[in-house]
Amino acid sequence: MTARPFVILLLLFLLLIAAIIAATGMGFLSISPGEVIAILYSKLQGQIPEGINPTYPFVVMEVRLPRILTAALVGGGLAVAGAVFQAILLNPLADPYTLGISSGAAFGASLAIILSIFGIAIPAWFSIPTFAFFGAMATLIGVFSLASTDNRLSSNSLILSGVIIASILSAGIGFIKYLADEQVSIIIFWLMGSFVGRSWGDVITTLVVIIPGLLFMLFHARDLNIMALGERTADTLGVETARVKKQLLVCASLVTAVAVSVSGIIGFVGLIIPHLLRMILGPDNRILLPACFLGGAILLLGADTITRAWLPSEIPIGVLTSLIGGPFFCYIFRKKQLAK
Repeated sequence: MTARPFVILLLLFLLLIAAIIAATGMGFLSISPGEVIAILYSKLQGQIPEGINPTYPFVVMEVRLPRILTAALVGGGLAVAGAVFQAILLNPLADPYTLGISSGAAFGASLAIILSIFGIAIPAWFSIPTFAFFGAMATLIGVFSLASTDNRLSSNSLILSGVIIASILSAGIGFIKYLADEQVSIIIFWLMGSFVGRSWGDVITTLVVIIPGLLFMLFHARDLNIMALGERTADTLGVETARVKKQLLVCASLVTAVAVSVSGIIGFVGLIIPHLLRMILGPDNRILLPACFLGGAILLLGADTITRAWLPSEIPIGVLTSLIGGPFFCYIFRKKQLAK
Protein backbone atom coordinates (compact mmCIF):
# COMPACT_ATOMS: atom_id res chain seq x y z
CA MET A 1 0.00 0.00 0.00
CA THR A 2 1.46 3.36 -1.05
CA ALA A 3 1.88 6.39 1.20
CA ARG A 4 -0.43 8.56 -0.95
CA PRO A 5 -3.71 7.55 0.79
CA PHE A 6 -2.20 8.31 4.20
CA VAL A 7 -1.03 11.72 2.98
CA ILE A 8 -4.58 12.47 1.80
CA LEU A 9 -5.98 11.33 5.17
CA LEU A 10 -3.55 13.64 6.96
CA LEU A 11 -4.51 16.55 4.68
CA LEU A 12 -8.20 15.92 5.32
CA PHE A 13 -7.58 15.84 9.07
CA LEU A 14 -5.63 19.11 8.99
CA LEU A 15 -8.30 20.68 6.76
CA LEU A 16 -11.00 19.65 9.26
CA ILE A 17 -9.08 21.20 12.17
CA ALA A 18 -8.58 24.40 10.16
CA ALA A 19 -12.27 24.44 9.19
CA ILE A 20 -13.34 24.08 12.84
CA ILE A 21 -11.11 26.95 13.95
CA ALA A 22 -12.17 29.19 11.04
CA ALA A 23 -15.89 28.42 11.47
CA THR A 24 -15.70 29.11 15.22
CA GLY A 25 -14.52 32.64 14.49
CA MET A 26 -17.15 33.40 11.83
CA GLY A 27 -20.51 34.95 12.52
CA PHE A 28 -22.13 38.21 13.60
CA LEU A 29 -19.32 38.64 16.12
CA SER A 30 -16.05 38.06 14.26
CA ILE A 31 -13.25 36.36 16.21
CA SER A 32 -9.80 35.86 14.71
CA PRO A 33 -8.32 32.34 14.43
CA GLY A 34 -5.55 33.34 16.84
CA GLU A 35 -8.09 34.38 19.47
CA VAL A 36 -10.05 31.16 18.96
CA ILE A 37 -6.90 29.08 19.50
CA ALA A 38 -5.99 31.15 22.58
CA ILE A 39 -9.46 30.62 24.07
CA LEU A 40 -9.40 26.87 23.42
CA TYR A 41 -5.88 26.54 24.84
CA SER A 42 -6.81 28.51 27.97
CA LYS A 43 -9.93 26.40 28.53
CA LEU A 44 -7.91 23.19 28.20
CA GLN A 45 -5.49 24.54 30.80
CA GLY A 46 -8.38 25.53 33.08
CA GLN A 47 -7.40 29.19 32.90
CA ILE A 48 -9.22 32.39 31.98
CA PRO A 49 -7.90 33.80 28.66
CA GLU A 50 -6.17 37.15 29.14
CA GLY A 51 -6.23 40.14 26.81
CA ILE A 52 -9.36 38.91 25.00
CA ASN A 53 -12.85 40.39 24.97
CA PRO A 54 -14.63 38.69 27.91
CA THR A 55 -17.66 37.82 25.77
CA TYR A 56 -15.56 35.84 23.27
CA PRO A 57 -15.01 32.73 25.47
CA PHE A 58 -18.77 32.39 26.04
CA VAL A 59 -19.53 32.78 22.33
CA VAL A 60 -16.87 30.23 21.39
CA MET A 61 -17.47 27.61 24.07
CA GLU A 62 -21.21 27.80 24.64
CA VAL A 63 -22.70 29.04 21.35
CA ARG A 64 -20.56 28.13 18.35
CA LEU A 65 -18.32 25.20 19.24
CA PRO A 66 -21.09 22.77 20.29
CA ARG A 67 -22.93 23.46 17.03
CA ILE A 68 -19.76 23.12 14.95
CA LEU A 69 -18.67 19.86 16.58
CA THR A 70 -22.18 18.41 16.26
CA ALA A 71 -22.26 19.31 12.55
CA ALA A 72 -18.86 17.69 12.01
CA LEU A 73 -19.81 14.49 13.83
CA VAL A 74 -23.16 14.20 12.04
CA GLY A 75 -21.53 14.81 8.64
CA GLY A 76 -18.85 12.23 9.32
CA GLY A 77 -21.36 9.67 10.58
CA LEU A 78 -23.69 10.05 7.60
CA ALA A 79 -20.78 9.79 5.14
CA VAL A 80 -19.42 6.60 6.74
CA ALA A 81 -22.92 5.08 6.88
CA GLY A 82 -23.34 5.88 3.19
CA ALA A 83 -19.99 4.27 2.35
CA VAL A 84 -20.98 1.10 4.22
CA PHE A 85 -24.36 0.88 2.49
CA GLN A 86 -22.64 1.31 -0.88
CA ALA A 87 -20.02 -1.32 -0.06
CA ILE A 88 -22.59 -3.88 1.08
CA LEU A 89 -24.97 -3.30 -1.84
CA LEU A 90 -22.21 -2.68 -4.42
CA ASN A 91 -24.19 0.32 -5.67
CA PRO A 92 -22.96 3.96 -5.69
CA LEU A 93 -26.56 5.19 -5.43
CA ALA A 94 -27.13 3.66 -1.99
CA ASP A 95 -27.04 5.83 1.11
CA PRO A 96 -29.18 6.32 4.25
CA TYR A 97 -31.26 8.95 2.45
CA THR A 98 -32.03 7.07 -0.78
CA LEU A 99 -32.68 3.80 1.10
CA GLY A 100 -35.28 5.54 3.27
CA ILE A 101 -33.36 4.98 6.53
CA SER A 102 -33.22 8.73 7.21
CA SER A 103 -36.98 9.00 6.60
CA GLY A 104 -37.62 6.14 9.03
CA ALA A 105 -35.51 7.82 11.70
CA ALA A 106 -37.28 11.11 10.99
CA PHE A 107 -40.70 9.47 11.36
CA GLY A 108 -39.71 8.02 14.72
CA ALA A 109 -38.32 11.33 15.93
CA SER A 110 -41.42 13.20 14.69
CA LEU A 111 -43.56 10.75 16.63
CA ALA A 112 -41.55 11.52 19.76
CA ILE A 113 -42.02 15.25 19.19
CA ILE A 114 -45.80 14.95 18.72
CA LEU A 115 -46.06 12.86 21.90
CA SER A 116 -44.28 15.61 23.82
CA ILE A 117 -46.62 18.22 22.27
CA PHE A 118 -49.60 16.17 23.51
CA GLY A 119 -48.15 16.25 27.01
CA ILE A 120 -46.79 12.71 27.29
CA ALA A 121 -43.78 13.26 29.51
CA ILE A 122 -40.80 11.46 27.97
CA PRO A 123 -37.34 13.05 28.33
CA ALA A 124 -36.33 14.47 24.92
CA TRP A 125 -32.72 13.24 25.27
CA PHE A 126 -34.10 9.69 25.53
CA SER A 127 -37.25 9.70 23.41
CA ILE A 128 -36.03 11.31 20.18
CA PRO A 129 -32.85 9.21 19.70
CA THR A 130 -34.65 6.01 20.77
CA PHE A 131 -37.70 6.59 18.56
CA ALA A 132 -35.41 7.59 15.68
CA PHE A 133 -33.41 4.36 16.03
CA PHE A 134 -36.48 2.12 16.09
CA GLY A 135 -37.91 4.06 13.15
CA ALA A 136 -34.68 3.49 11.20
CA MET A 137 -34.57 -0.21 12.09
CA ALA A 138 -38.24 -0.75 11.19
CA THR A 139 -37.60 0.94 7.85
CA LEU A 140 -34.56 -1.24 7.22
CA ILE A 141 -36.62 -4.37 7.90
CA GLY A 142 -39.41 -3.09 5.66
CA VAL A 143 -37.05 -2.28 2.79
CA PHE A 144 -35.37 -5.70 2.96
CA SER A 145 -38.70 -7.51 3.21
CA LEU A 146 -40.06 -5.67 0.19
CA ALA A 147 -36.92 -6.15 -1.89
CA SER A 148 -36.25 -9.81 -1.09
CA THR A 149 -37.09 -12.42 -3.71
CA ASP A 150 -36.09 -16.03 -3.11
CA ASN A 151 -33.68 -14.88 -0.38
CA ARG A 152 -31.76 -12.72 -2.86
CA LEU A 153 -31.39 -8.95 -2.66
CA SER A 154 -30.91 -6.80 -5.74
CA SER A 155 -29.37 -3.39 -5.07
CA ASN A 156 -31.76 -1.76 -7.54
CA SER A 157 -34.72 -3.43 -5.83
CA LEU A 158 -33.46 -2.22 -2.46
CA ILE A 159 -33.20 1.38 -3.65
CA LEU A 160 -36.64 1.22 -5.26
CA SER A 161 -38.03 -0.32 -2.07
CA GLY A 162 -36.40 2.50 -0.10
CA VAL A 163 -38.13 5.08 -2.27
CA ILE A 164 -41.50 3.31 -1.76
CA ILE A 165 -41.10 3.03 2.02
CA ALA A 166 -39.90 6.65 2.21
CA SER A 167 -43.05 7.76 0.37
CA ILE A 168 -45.24 5.91 2.87
CA LEU A 169 -43.28 7.44 5.76
CA SER A 170 -43.62 10.87 4.18
CA ALA A 171 -47.40 10.44 4.32
CA GLY A 172 -47.09 9.40 7.97
CA ILE A 173 -44.98 12.44 8.76
CA GLY A 174 -47.57 14.60 6.96
CA PHE A 175 -50.29 13.17 9.21
CA ILE A 176 -48.17 13.89 12.30
CA LYS A 177 -47.74 17.49 11.10
CA TYR A 178 -51.52 17.71 10.72
CA LEU A 179 -51.97 16.52 14.31
CA ALA A 180 -49.43 19.07 15.53
CA ASP A 181 -51.78 21.87 14.38
CA GLU A 182 -50.42 25.24 15.53
CA GLN A 183 -47.09 23.77 16.67
CA VAL A 184 -46.39 22.18 13.28
CA SER A 185 -43.52 24.65 12.73
CA ILE A 186 -41.46 22.72 15.31
CA ILE A 187 -41.63 19.53 13.23
CA ILE A 188 -41.26 21.29 9.86
CA PHE A 189 -38.11 23.14 10.90
CA TRP A 190 -36.66 19.97 12.41
CA LEU A 191 -37.40 17.90 9.29
CA MET A 192 -35.55 20.41 7.08
CA GLY A 193 -32.38 19.85 9.10
CA SER A 194 -30.73 22.38 11.35
CA PHE A 195 -28.04 22.71 14.00
CA VAL A 196 -29.54 25.79 15.65
CA GLY A 197 -29.32 25.64 19.43
CA ARG A 198 -27.11 22.54 19.60
CA SER A 199 -25.51 22.06 23.02
CA TRP A 200 -22.69 20.05 24.54
CA GLY A 201 -25.29 17.39 25.36
CA ASP A 202 -25.86 16.92 21.62
CA VAL A 203 -22.09 16.67 21.08
CA ILE A 204 -21.85 13.93 23.71
CA THR A 205 -24.89 12.08 22.31
CA THR A 206 -23.41 11.95 18.81
CA LEU A 207 -19.88 11.29 20.06
CA VAL A 208 -20.72 8.22 22.16
CA VAL A 209 -22.53 6.54 19.24
CA ILE A 210 -20.85 7.73 16.05
CA ILE A 211 -17.22 7.23 17.10
CA PRO A 212 -17.74 3.63 18.37
CA GLY A 213 -19.84 3.01 15.25
CA LEU A 214 -16.98 4.24 13.07
CA LEU A 215 -14.50 2.01 14.91
CA PHE A 216 -16.80 -1.01 14.53
CA MET A 217 -17.20 -0.41 10.79
CA LEU A 218 -13.44 0.10 10.45
CA PHE A 219 -12.91 -3.22 12.22
CA HIS A 220 -14.91 -4.88 9.42
CA ALA A 221 -13.32 -2.87 6.58
CA ARG A 222 -11.29 -5.88 5.42
CA ASP A 223 -14.46 -8.00 5.40
CA LEU A 224 -16.15 -5.37 3.21
CA ASN A 225 -13.24 -5.54 0.79
CA ILE A 226 -13.55 -9.32 0.56
CA MET A 227 -17.35 -9.18 0.23
CA ALA A 228 -16.90 -7.01 -2.87
CA LEU A 229 -15.56 -10.14 -4.60
CA GLY A 230 -18.92 -11.87 -4.19
CA GLU A 231 -20.67 -13.81 -1.45
CA ARG A 232 -19.35 -17.22 -2.48
CA THR A 233 -15.75 -16.00 -2.58
CA ALA A 234 -16.18 -14.20 0.75
CA ASP A 235 -17.60 -17.32 2.40
CA THR A 236 -14.72 -19.37 0.99
CA LEU A 237 -12.22 -16.92 2.48
CA GLY A 238 -13.79 -17.23 5.93
CA VAL A 239 -16.07 -14.20 6.05
CA GLU A 240 -19.51 -14.90 7.53
CA THR A 241 -21.24 -12.73 4.94
CA ALA A 242 -24.78 -12.85 6.33
CA ARG A 243 -23.69 -12.05 9.89
CA VAL A 244 -21.32 -9.25 8.87
CA LYS A 245 -23.93 -7.67 6.60
CA LYS A 246 -26.55 -7.73 9.34
CA GLN A 247 -24.21 -6.25 11.96
CA LEU A 248 -22.96 -3.50 9.64
CA LEU A 249 -26.48 -2.57 8.49
CA VAL A 250 -27.62 -2.28 12.11
CA CYS A 251 -24.54 -0.23 13.01
CA ALA A 252 -24.95 2.11 10.01
CA SER A 253 -28.66 2.50 10.80
CA LEU A 254 -27.88 3.36 14.43
CA VAL A 255 -25.37 6.00 13.34
CA THR A 256 -27.94 7.42 10.90
CA ALA A 257 -30.65 7.42 13.56
CA VAL A 258 -28.54 9.35 16.06
CA ALA A 259 -27.45 11.82 13.36
CA VAL A 260 -31.07 12.43 12.34
CA SER A 261 -32.20 12.72 15.97
CA VAL A 262 -29.92 15.71 16.61
CA SER A 263 -30.04 17.42 13.23
CA GLY A 264 -33.17 16.40 11.33
CA ILE A 265 -33.09 15.06 7.78
CA ILE A 266 -29.88 15.98 5.96
CA GLY A 267 -29.72 14.21 2.65
CA PHE A 268 -27.02 13.25 0.16
CA VAL A 269 -23.96 13.62 2.45
CA GLY A 270 -23.70 9.82 2.47
CA LEU A 271 -23.96 9.80 -1.33
CA ILE A 272 -21.60 12.58 -2.38
CA ILE A 273 -18.58 12.02 -0.11
CA PRO A 274 -18.06 8.24 -0.56
CA HIS A 275 -18.40 8.56 -4.33
CA LEU A 276 -15.89 11.42 -4.60
CA LEU A 277 -13.35 9.87 -2.26
CA ARG A 278 -13.66 6.46 -3.93
CA MET A 279 -12.61 8.09 -7.21
CA ILE A 280 -9.57 9.61 -5.47
CA LEU A 281 -8.52 6.86 -3.05
CA GLY A 282 -9.91 3.72 -4.64
CA PRO A 283 -12.25 1.10 -3.13
CA ASP A 284 -10.13 -0.02 -0.15
CA ASN A 285 -12.49 0.48 2.79
CA ARG A 286 -9.62 0.52 5.29
CA ILE A 287 -8.68 3.92 3.85
CA LEU A 288 -12.04 4.97 2.44
CA LEU A 289 -14.05 4.82 5.70
CA PRO A 290 -11.85 7.18 7.78
CA ALA A 291 -11.51 9.46 4.74
CA CYS A 292 -15.32 9.54 4.41
CA PHE A 293 -15.65 10.50 8.07
CA LEU A 294 -13.26 13.42 7.63
CA GLY A 295 -14.71 14.44 4.25
CA GLY A 296 -18.31 14.28 5.50
CA ALA A 297 -17.40 16.35 8.55
CA ILE A 298 -15.77 19.01 6.34
CA LEU A 299 -18.70 19.11 3.89
CA LEU A 300 -21.45 19.47 6.49
CA LEU A 301 -19.43 21.89 8.60
CA GLY A 302 -18.81 24.01 5.50
CA ALA A 303 -22.50 23.93 4.55
CA ASP A 304 -23.56 24.86 8.09
CA THR A 305 -21.05 27.72 8.18
CA ILE A 306 -22.44 29.07 4.89
CA THR A 307 -26.01 29.05 6.20
CA ARG A 308 -24.97 30.49 9.58
CA ALA A 309 -22.38 33.11 8.71
CA TRP A 310 -22.51 33.97 5.01
CA LEU A 311 -26.17 34.08 3.97
CA PRO A 312 -28.32 37.12 4.86
CA SER A 313 -30.72 34.86 6.79
CA GLU A 314 -30.13 31.30 7.95
CA ILE A 315 -31.80 28.56 5.90
CA PRO A 316 -32.21 24.92 7.02
CA ILE A 317 -29.04 23.03 6.17
CA GLY A 318 -30.99 20.11 4.73
CA VAL A 319 -32.24 22.41 1.98
CA LEU A 320 -28.67 23.38 1.04
CA THR A 321 -27.35 19.80 0.98
CA SER A 322 -30.32 18.72 -1.16
CA LEU A 323 -29.62 21.52 -3.62
CA ILE A 324 -26.05 20.24 -3.91
CA GLY A 325 -26.83 16.54 -3.73
CA GLY A 326 -29.82 16.37 -6.08
CA PRO A 327 -27.90 17.22 -9.27
CA PHE A 328 -25.01 15.04 -8.09
CA PHE A 329 -27.40 12.11 -7.66
CA CYS A 330 -28.62 12.67 -11.23
CA TYR A 331 -25.00 12.68 -12.44
CA ILE A 332 -24.16 9.38 -10.72
CA PHE A 333 -27.37 7.77 -11.95
CA ARG A 334 -26.70 8.88 -15.53
CA LYS A 335 -23.10 7.71 -15.37
CA LYS A 336 -24.22 4.32 -14.04
CA GLN A 337 -26.74 3.98 -16.85
CA LEU A 338 -24.15 4.81 -19.54
CA ALA A 339 -21.71 2.30 -18.02
CA LYS A 340 -24.12 -0.59 -18.67
